[in-house]
Order: sequence, then C-alpha cells, then structure tokens
Amino acid sequence: MSPPSELRAFPKGKKGLAPVGGKVKPKGSEHMPLYEHVFLARQDVTAQQVEELTTRFKGVIEANGGSVGKTEYWGVKSLTYRINKNRKAHFTLLNIDAPAAAVQELERQQRIDEDVLRILTLRVEEHEDGPSAMLQKRDRDDRGERGERGDRGDRGDRFGGREDRPRRPRPTEEVQAEEEN
Repeated sequence: MSPPSELRAFPKGKKGLAPVGGKVKPKGSEHMPLYEHVFLARQDVTAQQVEELTTRFKGVIEANGGSVGKTEYWGVKSLTYRINKNRKAHFTLLNIDAPAAAVQELERQQRIDEDVLRILTLRVEEHEDGPSAMLQKRDRDDRGERGERGDRGDRGDRFGGREDRPRRPRPTEEVQAEEEN
C-alpha cells in the first residue's frame, strides 16, 4: 500500500518542483554565466602564435553561443615550478559570457592542444572593469629602480655603518672538528 500523493516526497504528475517562493522564471530570461578563463601557452611559441590561439578559442566560444568580452595578454612569466619541462609560459586572460557547454568545449579543445600547458576557469558574479590585477601589477613594476626614487633619507644607512668594520674570522675546519668531539 502506498501513501497518498500529498505525503510523497515527489508527488506523481508534477514535472519538477517549484523553487522556494513559488515563482518560476521563464527560460531565456537569465543572463549566461560569466567566467574568467586563464590559459598558459608554452614558452617557445611566439606572441603572434599565442594571439592566433586566442582568436581560435574566441571562435569556439562564439560558435557555441557565447561571447568573449575582454582579452588580456600578460606576457611571458616565470612559473613557480616546471610544467612539461617549461620554466616560463605565455599567460592570457579571457572574460567569457557563455553557457557551461561552451566553456566545457573550450576546455576540451585546450586540453587537446599541445601548445597549452595549463588552464583555469573561474565562474564570477561580474567581470572587472579596467585592467586586471596582473596588468596593474606590471604597471607598478615599471616604476624603475630605487635610485630614481631617491635615497633612504634620514633613516640612515642600511647596515648602520657596519660595512666598514672587518668581518669576524670564521673557524677553520680543524676547529670545527674539535668542537664536534
């Protein structure tokens, strides 16, 4: 004997549950999800080849019903650790407004491509206006050497006058061996 339909967790005859509040949004009224996508290309490809890769990946997104808002080429940067014997890589950011299927297809094609070392896709609430944090960091790094900004002022020398004194002699290997015994 089965319980009455009112007591069932999923009553028969309903094709899904209404969200809390009972309002159902019509299909197509929502915006597509927003993503920030970064890919790393091998260090031995040229910047022009990276641009061609970026154009090809934009085409994948647009062919699957999405759009790419902003692209940023961050340049060749050193990696923290080697990836497939590469110590450096070309970094590129894409701001994507696309359905999940388009992003999955993009990632699938990038995994197949030998020139792409690593990918990272993050879903975001909104895209940042203006340059990304990496480009702002590069602008900050372009300030120049410290000498252009002046000396240390009234803070004194870095070593506090110690650089003129001779260094204390280091113990020789014989003295170290006697200390160990």
